[in-house]
Amino acid sequence: MRIGVLGLQGAVREHIKHIEQAGHEGIIIKTVNQLNEIDGLVLPGGESTTMRRLMDLYHFTETLRNSDLPMYGTCAGLILLAKEVVGQESHLNKLNVVVERNSFGRQVDSFEQKLDVEGIEEAVNAVFIRAPHIQSAREGVEVLSTVEDRIVAVRQNQYLGISFHPELTDDYKIMKYFIEEIVEQYQVKQPH
Repeated sequence: MRIGVLGLQGAVREHIKHIEQAGHEGIIIKTVNQLNEIDGLVLPGGESTTMRRLMDLYHFTETLRNSDLPMYGTCAGLILLAKEVVGQESHLNKLNVVVERNSFGRQVDSFEQKLDVEGIEEAVNAVFIRAPHIQSAREGVEVLSTVEDRIVAVRQNQYLGISFHPELTDDYKIMKYFIEEIVEQYQVKQPH
């Protein structure tokens, strides 16, 4: 599989490393035309407001809104995928969730913990840095993981959204799950 990482801002190289560790080809995506070369797209963590501006500037917003490409968003990427974001306009409208930004506190409140994630056998290493959480998961959304009753990982069809940063650890299980359980399954279902 060829998996792209949106290369506008955020932890791009770390995601590429996880794609390669999972045995697939990682491509940094800088132009809209490159979207035709990939099977799935990662929207990395970073600063969601900056990422929105850059996506608008480089014409990714409209293209991705109209795309069926499987997408996986971490932290800021989750905010971009959400249909509703508390206190701001939504962006890509892919996940039927309400997201609250920075709900785990400031930078100093960052923490790391092991999480059980539905569909992944072993616990996942999760780093939370100014992380959002999913206030509510609506119709069609499967909740994959929670921390203290806050939803931190969801899936809806070919879209995966998580609040944390697995790419800041050596644990690439979530990337493997995205590629093997979402991207590959989506490919199988597509008419050729």
